Amino acid sequence: MIRRILLAGVILLFVAVAGLALVISNTSECPTTPVATSGGDTMSAVISRCYGSPDVLEYTTVDKPVPEDNEVLVKVAAAGVNPLDWHYMRGSPYFLRLFAGIGAPDDYRLGVDFAGTVVAVGPEVTRFEVGDEIFGGAWGAFGEYVVRHEDRALALKPDNVSFEEAAGVPIAAVTALQAVHDHGKLQPGQRVLINGASGGVGTYAVQIAKDVGAHVSAVCSGRNIEMVKSIGADQVFNYKEENYIESGQSFDLIIDMIGNHGPLANRSLLKPDGRLVLVGGAKGNWLAPLYNAISTSLLNPFVSQEMMSFTAQMSAEAMETLATLMAEGKVKTVIDKVYPLAETAEAVRYSESGRARGKIVISHGDEHLAGLEGAD
Repeated sequence: MIRRILLAGVILLFVAVAGLALVISNTSECPTTPVATSGGDTMSAVISRCYGSPDVLEYTTVDKPVPEDNEVLVKVAAAGVNPLDWHYMRGSPYFLRLFAGIGAPDDYRLGVDFAGTVVAVGPEVTRFEVGDEIFGGAWGAFGEYVVRHEDRALALKPDNVSFEEAAGVPIAAVTALQAVHDHGKLQPGQRVLINGASGGVGTYAVQIAKDVGAHVSAVCSGRNIEMVKSIGADQVFNYKEENYIESGQSFDLIIDMIGNHGPLANRSLLKPDGRLVLVGGAKGNWLAPLYNAISTSLLNPFVSQEMMSFTAQMSAEAMETLATLMAEGKVKTVIDKVYPLAETAEAVRYSESGRARGKIVISHGDEHLAGLEGAD
């Protein structure tokens, strides 16, 4: 009897998991009708009304956002492209759809990182005023305007930084800052290895680690070696010709954006009190993106080193720290390619390829200046 009950329980659990998997992996067809507007002011934007490849992205007209009492309205000059954008575009890994929408996105807006000029403020806003040039994170950055609560991840753009450079910063640089400082706890004179040093997060991590006063070892392809050295790397491993795991070196901190070596392999290079910080994971729709993070969590209680994965927490404090570092010339944005808003799909496609050197940016160029001429 007990065996039958256990068997029935296992079968029911399997059916429930299989049913959930079918539900969250279902992808609805893309709408063919135009986006409905409220009849008020409109703007151009790139949106995603269904899950899929960059082909599903639409460059279209949508309602212009209106700031609430504690929000700022920003005319976007440039926006940064991140892996987060194509993860939401594809609804992958599938568990992401539990938050983004089953079958199709609940919110068609896309893009987070932006830089631009404040053109209107709510009556309760005290932190910013009309005319301020700011940068930060706001959902819907792939549009001409965004709104954001004044207390969120926003900061004044340094005068010595362009809109395009500032737009590349938010998600990638905050991730790097927290990987190096908050979780990596890197100290002057320590040795850090950064796997994926030529990407968006990696280029910022190299510079922030160098600013700490650490010895920085970077891992990238041969074509990016000189670029990575130019931003502060003391040593570079060309992953196509050598395996850093076999280097015989030891490090106080390893920051891994690639995940091509498991936690145990990375641990072999850590000093007894060293740290492994995982950022991101492998591509995949199901468990592959979580494999290294789960392995690290299971291994951590049984080793002397500290091993962890994390998701960046966007904040005004982090943005202001980065603004200071940029103003002082200690951190800069390495820009690979710049696309106009109408070609956002191609920018996201390039981001998915994994070949970007530093950041990919969407620039409004003269459109931004033209839009400001008629701002209230």
